[in-house]
Amino acid sequence: MDKQRRKDIAQAYKERKVPMGIFRLSCQPTGETWVGMSRNLEGAANSALFSLRMGSNRNPAMQAAWKAHGEAAFAYAVVETLAEDLSPIGQETWLKERLRHWIAALEGRPMVA
Repeated sequence: MDKQRRKDIAQAYKERKVPMGIFRLSCQPTGETWVGMSRNLEGAANSALFSLRMGSNRNPAMQAAWKAHGEAAFAYAVVETLAEDLSPIGQETWLKERLRHWIAALEGRPMVA
């Protein structure tokens, strides 16, 4: 692969639109659901699962459920994505409003304790 092709690929990666929105992590045996927001939904999944695997998740109830039931009992799902272009302040406002909405609608708890 030539240098220009590598530069083009790197530039395309930097310019890609990263999905942001609301996600949930559910424990099937207990029925518990934790809801979070992220400016990078793909990164949120990796981060949440990695911290649980390492035993370092900041939510003690979620970490306890993970320890009791294991990884197979948990499911990650994107609940809603931001479909429009907003300013950074608008994005933050939208994320917070939708997080509150989905916590109530799913009868869940916030990801961060």
